[in-house]
Amino acid sequence: MADNMNTQAEEIHGGSVKIADDVIVCIAALAATDVEGVASMAGNITSDLISMFGVKNLRKGVRVRMEEDEVAVDMAINIQYGYSIPAVSARVQEKVRSTIENMTGFTVTEVNVSIAGIDTKSAE
Repeated sequence: MADNMNTQAEEIHGGSVKIADDVIVCIAALAATDVEGVASMAGNITSDLISMFGVKNLRKGVRVRMEEDEVAVDMAINIQYGYSIPAVSARVQEKVRSTIENMTGFTVTEVNVSIAGIDTKSAE
């Protein structure tokens, strides 16, 4: 897992642009939650408690590993009841991959999606 303060640098027109790991995490989380059928990002008990107090923690449920100009993403999501798990997972993988590549120019080598739970609130 990458450290919060890690950055990836890219030479551009005589200067450099540095992208922090947290930026990649935020992009991945926002892209995943934009997919229909994704209820939320899954997190641990600490991040769940923090979110109960109104503090949005986009880092929960997402880990990135960066090497040179390549990124690997591991994420855990909660799916809305009634949606196809394989179909939603495939859409999440494609959306996260394309969003990170378009916004950063890095190559995404893998997007690993774990289903942490099913949100039944929308089924009631």
